[in-house]
Amino acid sequence: MKALVDRLRLQNSLLSKYLLILLCATVLLPIVYPLVNVVLYYSTAEGQYGQEGLYQNGAKLERMWHDEADKLGGLSAAGVDAALRRLKGEYPLAAMYRVDGSGRTGLVLPGGTEESGGDVQAGTPASVGVPEVWTPGYTVRFMKERINGDPFTIVAFIGGDERQGFMVFEVPRAEMISEGQRVVQDRSTIVIAGMLLVLALFLFVSLMFFYRIRRRLVRLQTAMTAPSENGIPSPVEVYNEDEIGRLEGAFNGMIGKLQDGRRREAEEEALRRDLIAKLSHDLRTPMTAIRAHAFGLKAEPALSDKGRTSVELIERKIGYLGRLIENLFSYTLLSARKYPYRPADTDIVRLARTLIAGWYPVFEEERLTIELDLPEETGVRWTVDPEWMERVLDNYVQNVLRHAKNGHYVRFAVSPEDGGAIVIEDRGPGMSAESAEQGAVLAYP
Repeated sequence: MKALVDRLRLQNSLLSKYLLILLCATVLLPIVYPLVNVVLYYSTAEGQYGQEGLYQNGAKLERMWHDEADKLGGLSAAGVDAALRRLKGEYPLAAMYRVDGSGRTGLVLPGGTEESGGDVQAGTPASVGVPEVWTPGYTVRFMKERINGDPFTIVAFIGGDERQGFMVFEVPRAEMISEGQRVVQDRSTIVIAGMLLVLALFLFVSLMFFYRIRRRLVRLQTAMTAPSENGIPSPVEVYNEDEIGRLEGAFNGMIGKLQDGRRREAEEEALRRDLIAKLSHDLRTPMTAIRAHAFGLKAEPALSDKGRTSVELIERKIGYLGRLIENLFSYTLLSARKYPYRPADTDIVRLARTLIAGWYPVFEEERLTIELDLPEETGVRWTVDPEWMERVLDNYVQNVLRHAKNGHYVRFAVSPEDGGAIVIEDRGPGMSAESAEQGAVLAYP
């Protein structure tokens, strides 16, 4: 079973696919040469290889030209010209001209194309590069240049008699090569072109292969960096079972786990908030009864000093526990985003003066010396929620009363410098000292 799974993974592997592309290119390159030969052989007409064309056989052309020249013996110049015109119609690509016995050039038929349709036009000697009068020197030089030269040239005496002159047949060497022979001569060029074609095909296939990989990776990257409304990316659709497909599947699995974790976290948070809210509510009822009984017990005239001290300790702890419950309930509201925050332009000096006036009787009861350093002009203004700010300052004052009242001193100041600052000082034992009021601290991040 494991071997089957490994085989399926190999079939769906990007590495195996690209190795297959490399293998195909490696196999195709060596067979280009024989493949080109086979294609050239079967793509060329049979006549261009097995049969001779009109101009391909030089010996045959030479026999034809001499035979025709022998047949023209004894004819007049007009008769010879008529015969040349007939031959020109049969061999339109060849140039033909006649020289009489005195060495003067007669009829000149320049070489033409097969598309001329047999319409023979006579030209001047200069049009084919021959003189009007043939001197012995020019004749010798002409014969030497035409031997194995280009164009292919045949010279035959008319009627086999040099006194009647001679006639010349010329055809370019290029016309004596068949199309198939030209292709064979260009075989190396075709082979190189075939190899370049295979390489170009390999590069194109490789480019498309890596382009598809890049497109899939970009799609996965976009899915990772574009989270949905809940802050978790959306899953992607898996099209293939290759390495990228397995990566996409793992990404989808991770998203599923994140969604499950987010759902469990939300359920646990809702349960915790509900538990804290119910606990805060349920603890208030017995605390109210305990506070009432402690107050009644404290009013008893027969209570001893030790009992009175115990009752005061009970009242202090009940108050402390109440503040803890209140803080816990406030934290629940804050974490649930149900504690409203309404910032407004607030006069800090006036807010501090009002707050201290409310706490003044408590300070007197605890016999604390109060020092105020509040500017007369209310020029310190902050953009805060006044209720939140009062709650923060109340907590600081409560900390002074709980932990630093044995110093019998508290100072409140508002400094207008650098945008304003609130300063609360005491002469207590410090943060590291032991305190009977010390308890848990709840902080909202």
